[in-house]
Amino acid sequence: MTDPRCMIQDLLKNLLLKQDLTQQEAERVMRHIMTGELTPVQTAGFLVALAMKNETVEEITGMTKVMREFSEKVNVEGAALDVCGTGGSGLPRFNVSTTSAFILAAGGVKVAKHGNRGAGGRCGSLDVLEALGASIHLGPAQVEKCLQQTNLGFMSAPLFHPAMKNVISVRKELGVRTIFNILGPLTNPAGAQYQILGVSNAKIAPKMVEVLKNLGSQRVMVVHGEDGLDEITLTGKTSVWELNRGEIYNYSLQPED
Repeated sequence: MTDPRCMIQDLLKNLLLKQDLTQQEAERVMRHIMTGELTPVQTAGFLVALAMKNETVEEITGMTKVMREFSEKVNVEGAALDVCGTGGSGLPRFNVSTTSAFILAAGGVKVAKHGNRGAGGRCGSLDVLEALGASIHLGPAQVEKCLQQTNLGFMSAPLFHPAMKNVISVRKELGVRTIFNILGPLTNPAGAQYQILGVSNAKIAPKMVEVLKNLGSQRVMVVHGEDGLDEITLTGKTSVWELNRGEIYNYSLQPED
């Protein structure tokens, strides 16, 4: 078996030459990252080289697949929806996805929301829930009970992705965007097949909807506001990439719609 630390050296050389990884190669690297078999320096080098090259659909699909394998699992009866965003807009706003989750659940939609703290510690899903006095440390069984009783369950990303402990310090020390900034919204522990996903970077939106198609999602809307919001904006055009019955459609919404 190839030594993971030798394998990553070969792949790093390819990435520096702007050569894409296959999905299988991306899966292999991600598995070594999740198990802590790479050194922090090798993990950091890989993440930066991948970001500089620009991640492909195959690479994101492979890494998402493995991250899902390593996550804690929540069992949901019937269809579930996740409403989330990548964050990163830098704009002053309130957390629309968390607010809408309560409204959707009250209307009878089963919402399995997966979230984290905001980069600035103010407006992430966990920040909002903590400010409301809700417990943000529920395990799988407790989330399942909440979904059964209220149609709403919140899953804390740090709690449900324990293998991420192997990259926390690397990401913090790097301080730049890496593929992990977009993997969170793609790795719902409840396996939600329906999703409204906001992105602050329009360039990544078509890739994310393709990844979710590859991984079996039923219906997805990836949205980007022209003002930079990772939400459906009220100040201008919103671009939408919709996955519906295996087909992807691209269109725009206006506030008057």
